[in-house]
Amino acid sequence: MDHWVWDIDPVMLRLGPLQIRYYGLLFALLLLTGFHFFKVVLRRIGYPENMLYGYFYWVSICGILGARIGHCLLYEPSKYLSDPIEILYIWHGGLASHGGTAGIILGLTLYAYRNRIPWFIVADASAYSAAIAATLVRVGNFLNSEIVGRPSDLPWAMYFPRSGYPNVPRHPSQIYEALIGASIFGLIYWLDHKFGNRKPRGILVGTFLVLYFFLRFMVEFVKEYQMLTPEESPLTEGQYYSIPFFIFGCVMLWHAWKDRGRASGKIPPESYSPPAQPVRSKTRRK
Repeated sequence: MDHWVWDIDPVMLRLGPLQIRYYGLLFALLLLTGFHFFKVVLRRIGYPENMLYGYFYWVSICGILGARIGHCLLYEPSKYLSDPIEILYIWHGGLASHGGTAGIILGLTLYAYRNRIPWFIVADASAYSAAIAATLVRVGNFLNSEIVGRPSDLPWAMYFPRSGYPNVPRHPSQIYEALIGASIFGLIYWLDHKFGNRKPRGILVGTFLVLYFFLRFMVEFVKEYQMLTPEESPLTEGQYYSIPFFIFGCVMLWHAWKDRGRASGKIPPESYSPPAQPVRSKTRRK
């Protein structure tokens, strides 16, 4: 049976020493679209626009750091400890969804605390960003020929000669996960627009965490091991790391069900008070 050969150059454009990679462009698109949907959700609820840009700062930095550090420490520690400067080359690929999710949770928690916004409102508004990230990062992995699947003889199996693994037909597991992320994005969009401000707090973030990490757990059965081996463990690293996030998502859905009488509705203008600004003392010049 003939199988597709995926041998695309991950560098889209070379301008002398400068390389423009598909992965970098997808990452920029992720930041822009993620912030756009967050802004739309919070403005609809009634928060002023001038307080939304701190989200881009906190969540972007924490999410990127979490995803990169998570990949370096959880999946390829020996490589990055032997050449630490490589940690900075994010455009070469290597972002862990588990580390990124932990970073986003930390970032939105700091943002919610500093701006006095209920945590569940910020978390639900961030569900769009998480689903977009789950989609675009995996498309970037596919373009980089990394995080490949296990050998397969299915009709859609593909050769990945740039992957570093034996060149046999494999599951395009990156595409499986990208489709999962896109499907969850569609579901979140439907839930948000069907119920609007009547939806219970926590329903969007809980839906993302439960569905994504459950389905991620299942896809791991057709992905290559990265650090462990089949002899060492029946599960991959990604499956072990997915379990706590799945449990956390179940807690979010339980909270949404328990708190379903309290919707995300518009805030009254008097209920929002921005963080207090320091008062500068005036000194009289003699």
